[in-house]
Amino acid sequence: MNRLKIRSLIAVVISISLILGLVTGCDRKDKKDKDDGKLKVVTTIFPEYDWTKKILGDKAGDMDLTMLLSNGVDLHSYQPTAKDIKKISNCDVFIYVGGESDEWVNDVLEEANNKDMKVVNLMDILRDSLKEEEVKEGMTAEDEHADDNDHDVHDDKDDDEIEYDEHIWLSLKNAIKCSEAIEKAISEADPANKDVYKKNLEEYKEKLSKLDKEYELAILEAKNKTLIFGDRFPFRYLVNDYNLDYYAAFVGCSAETEASFSTIKFLSDKIDRLGLKHIMKIEKSDKKLAKTIIKNTAKKDADILTLDSMQSTTFDDVKDGADYIDTMKKNLEILKKALN
Repeated sequence: MNRLKIRSLIAVVISISLILGLVTGCDRKDKKDKDDGKLKVVTTIFPEYDWTKKILGDKAGDMDLTMLLSNGVDLHSYQPTAKDIKKISNCDVFIYVGGESDEWVNDVLEEANNKDMKVVNLMDILRDSLKEEEVKEGMTAEDEHADDNDHDVHDDKDDDEIEYDEHIWLSLKNAIKCSEAIEKAISEADPANKDVYKKNLEEYKEKLSKLDKEYELAILEAKNKTLIFGDRFPFRYLVNDYNLDYYAAFVGCSAETEASFSTIKFLSDKIDRLGLKHIMKIEKSDKKLAKTIIKNTAKKDADILTLDSMQSTTFDDVKDGADYIDTMKKNLEILKKALN
């Protein structure tokens, strides 16, 4: 769905909402009573949803809390439905990542019914610590159509156009800053309970900081400081936090699935030269590319490990107990194996 189509959809949805609002105006009081005046909070992805839930604490049951990307579609592929647009248009607090994948948001907010909505753009909050999307040595870039003998990575984007890595949630340090911004917005929308939200935030920040220190210690003690990904690489913020190096087949936002021969050889050679025992992939990605890279190594015996980028977390996962901190703890255990 292109930008023009999204704008048309937004205009139609808002128009219908306004017409229905006029027709059913006399029923608004009854509807509000039926909804118990619940504060409506809309988040786009799982990490935002979980941070918000932890800040709400016992008050979460008093809120109408929504996670839009709830069926496993990742941020880069998502397009809003008419139902999603209506939810955002009428919510009290809206939380989103704010990168290139969220360009559609601006049009929705311009036409939103609730002009008092508190909006949290996380990449705007983190603007001083954002990282540019990185095309690193050996990667198959999305626009690469050269033959297999071409070992150079070409990126023909406009030099003036900076694209920032959107995977900000894969940094515990960022999670703390984002949680602070979310608490501020919720407290402004519901000042009667601001002390509760502040207390919950401080307790949650302590847990995030503790895990951050565990990462620092584990990586300080690690024998190896380099990760090889036979996959997309959405973990730039994480490796940057702990001064790790990495090589990968594709950038984090890439839609490519087939790596060039030069990329496969480059990553295989890296495993051999560094004496690595593991190669990484992300959740819900098959092992095909990682296995091909391993077959091209000298020993052909590297193990494949999976890090969870939380891009595919569904609402069913949430109902089964998915939790941001628990996922980051599991990722730490995987990193310990990969780096030793």
